[in-house]
Amino acid sequence: MQALTSLVLATFVAYIGAWYVGLVEGNFALLLFLATLVTGVYWLAERFYFLPQRQHAAAELEVQTLKRNEELSKLGISQVDGNVTEAKAKLLAQPWWLDWTAGLFPVIIAVFVLRSFLFEPFKIPSGSMIPTLLVGDLILVNKFEYGLRLPVLNTKITEGTAPKRGDVMVFRYPPKPSLDYIKRVVGVPGDEVAYLNKRLTINGKVLETNAVPEFFDEDSMRYFKQFEENLGSVKHRVLNDDSRPAFVPGADEFQFKQNCQYSVEGVVCKVPEGHYFMMGDNRDNSLDSRYWGFVPDKNIVGKAFFVWMNFGNLKRIGSFN
Repeated sequence: MQALTSLVLATFVAYIGAWYVGLVEGNFALLLFLATLVTGVYWLAERFYFLPQRQHAAAELEVQTLKRNEELSKLGISQVDGNVTEAKAKLLAQPWWLDWTAGLFPVIIAVFVLRSFLFEPFKIPSGSMIPTLLVGDLILVNKFEYGLRLPVLNTKITEGTAPKRGDVMVFRYPPKPSLDYIKRVVGVPGDEVAYLNKRLTINGKVLETNAVPEFFDEDSMRYFKQFEENLGSVKHRVLNDDSRPAFVPGADEFQFKQNCQYSVEGVVCKVPEGHYFMMGDNRDNSLDSRYWGFVPDKNIVGKAFFVWMNFGNLKRIGSFN
């Protein structure tokens, strides 16, 4: 078992190492599932096989020691060498290969359940959601708001609440589902979304916006126009960059692209059933549904709702909705 366990642990380490240096495309959900499965098997084996064996051996040692002491006592020998308590402790102790598998199972399964069905941490990798979310924000994603899903397979097992306009949602990037993206839900199934001349229109109604003081981006050392926008029941802020054109350059080929009409003014799209139209709050610096299309329901990960840490700015901690 030591050799087998060494091989299993080495395989995990090799996979993580290859992922870290970019040799393979990692899948943390799959890795966590396999770790839970493997350590669970060891935990069951420890509880129902290995531990009883060690306890039996310790009990046998105690019985044999008592018999030996009785025989020596009959011979008038009362002083006996050896520490039975220490010997029993060594027999009952978990070997290293069980300590690194069965011993880790309670922690791993707790993380697995928490991450798969309750809350998942996510780090903001880019500035597409500025000013709502900044690069380096560590956020929490509600995994049950939109319905519970099976880990790895992402198959929905409960209905939950349908995403609403204005929600900030984490989802699997349609062109490459192994990547998680975060954007704001702008259009729900059946909506006609128009973004023309940098004004957002939903089902023929232009969204109300109010100009607010300019936003200073510390990374680019520039000021950007900032507006307050009402989307659904959510009031949030968006940025516009006057140096960027209104049209969408280089849109990819994607499913249901025929639902979209592109022009020099921007784009108009009809959202198909079971899909969502996503946009970043940093409107002129966001690779979103205007470029790669609609997000299918099967790609939804969860609803983002809380910044739990930003090591560069602790004032960022808190709810952003």
